[in-house]
Amino acid sequence: MTAPLALARPDADQLWELDRQHLLHPWTNFGPFERDGSLVITRGEGCYLWDAQGRRYLDAVGGMWCTNVGLGRKDMAQAIADQVERLAFSNTFVDVTNDPSARLAAKLAALAPGDLNRVHFTTGGSTAVDTAARMVWYWQSCMGRPDKTGIVARDHSYHGSTYLSQSIGKRPGDRVEEFRYKEDGIWHLSVPDPYRRPDGMTEAAFCDHLVAEYEALIARVGADRIGGFFAEPIQASGGVIVPPKGYLRRMWEVCQKHDILFIADEVVTAFGRLGHWFASEAEFGVVPDMITCAKGLTSGYLPLGALIFGDRIWEAMAARGDRWFTSGFTYSGHPVACAAALKNIEIIETEGLLENAATVGDYFLDRLQGLESLPLVGQVRGRRLMVCVENVADKITKAPLPDGVNESKRISDAAEAMGLMVRPIGHLNVMSPPLTITKGQVDVVVDTLERAIRKVTDELVREGHRIG
Repeated sequence: MTAPLALARPDADQLWELDRQHLLHPWTNFGPFERDGSLVITRGEGCYLWDAQGRRYLDAVGGMWCTNVGLGRKDMAQAIADQVERLAFSNTFVDVTNDPSARLAAKLAALAPGDLNRVHFTTGGSTAVDTAARMVWYWQSCMGRPDKTGIVARDHSYHGSTYLSQSIGKRPGDRVEEFRYKEDGIWHLSVPDPYRRPDGMTEAAFCDHLVAEYEALIARVGADRIGGFFAEPIQASGGVIVPPKGYLRRMWEVCQKHDILFIADEVVTAFGRLGHWFASEAEFGVVPDMITCAKGLTSGYLPLGALIFGDRIWEAMAARGDRWFTSGFTYSGHPVACAAALKNIEIIETEGLLENAATVGDYFLDRLQGLESLPLVGQVRGRRLMVCVENVADKITKAPLPDGVNESKRISDAAEAMGLMVRPIGHLNVMSPPLTITKGQVDVVVDTLERAIRKVTDELVREGHRIG
């Protein structure tokens, strides 16, 4: 069948059909997609989106954890346009650079904790994590430990969708039988979820248990075979898991003891989501050996990722002058993307968005926790502008509804019909709004979400489900 010619000015129905006929989306569920198609978004401004029908939505998802400074900003558009006109592209391979790339690297070094003064630019978070894993191998080899290449991560983690980064992550639902994953040399520890800790175990004891599990793995595998530990400070897509108090610091200490590199995946938590440029040190008292970041780095205006790493890693890799670091991408250090990032950081600084994220974020979490009185809500958790609602069938046992019920998708659909976007993930509804959100908009989010949850709860009871 010959594909129809793209229409110059398609209407809403035509856009819907063009998408349905030609686009493979990330994480496509084929049956529902072929039946229902997609919601076509055509415009954004601040915390709001508009679809092709002209309906407005308050975007509590923040695009994909990323629209930190809000959409439709003329200052961002102008900075991007100016750079396109000045220099649209210049590669950064070997011994060539460009003005925005050099300035952004210096700015990130200034913002990052400890001795993390070196930067490698990538195309996004997945490629930053992929590069971090390869840098673990490279550095350990430079240190005379070529077999110290194993990687440890956690269950329910999400680290990207390249072959290697998806192998490092292990979020339920991501591992499908049709794909293949690297299994050799990658180990996964228990998810550090206090809500799901064993019955009768205190949070402090749970933390002890998790650290002991890591130490037991090292003893079993051998410290001489483990090169790096990957951890999101707060596990994002895996359930907005805030670990037990002291957990990350103690896991870092174990890494220090065994000369295992600690890699903080801050693709979501960096650039203001928790009220800080980076969360590792500010929130959890850890100075990692490497930080991966993306998303809020440009607030989604252009694709860009970065691996920020310490001077000691650079010095070991560079000690023998004849080595080559043969990793990078055509668009590493893309001048337009770097110009967007520089302007984005400037906006966060000058408009006090870190402070707003802290103040409004605390208010957001406090207001959301009021939803825990609803029969369907097991827990509200998160930190500032990174939060989720976990839905359960039984608040005492914490048992979820059967997967096929899709209550979280039904809640997000109900909220969408009311003009609010929240993200369904498994039995969760996740939110990560722009850092520009106001307390008034928070009230709209919480009140609308409550109405959506009540509506779906009533439907579930009518269908015969026991809730509460």
